[in-house]
Amino acid sequence: MSSSHHLHLPDESATEALAGRLAPLVRKGGRIHLHGDLGAGKTSLARALLRAVGVTGRIKSPTFTLVEPYKVSNLYCYHFDFYRFTDPREWLDAGFRDALRDDALVLIEWAERAGGALPVPDLDIALSYEGAGRGATLRAHTAKGQAWLTTLFPDTTS
Repeated sequence: MSSSHHLHLPDESATEALAGRLAPLVRKGGRIHLHGDLGAGKTSLARALLRAVGVTGRIKSPTFTLVEPYKVSNLYCYHFDFYRFTDPREWLDAGFRDALRDDALVLIEWAERAGGALPVPDLDIALSYEGAGRGATLRAHTAKGQAWLTTLFPDTTS
């Protein structure tokens, strides 16, 4: 199962709008992997999504801590950044497996650095430079991810 949708995000407010549309869909948990070059907007999208689901206060980048956990009501949120990993086994050695719960919102930047050891995400979001803004390609890998795409883009998901 894999369907996708591409959209242009001309500015930060468009990124925040995408996060705002996605937030109600992820309130019961799900796994999202964020891909893209340095500076492509992965952390900005993760922050916007965490803010949209109700995280208040400072939302820090997990580049050096590897994970930043949050709790909003009954939803646990985990924002991972595997950029510094040089070996796919490092995420296992760090003891993160327990955080990959189905009822938690799990956002992972640089998931490819964990090799094939991670569970399949519900949704991949690939961000790229596109003109003055960014491009975002959302690809579903599970029934949950497909339902999210169908809700977000009812007439255009392919």
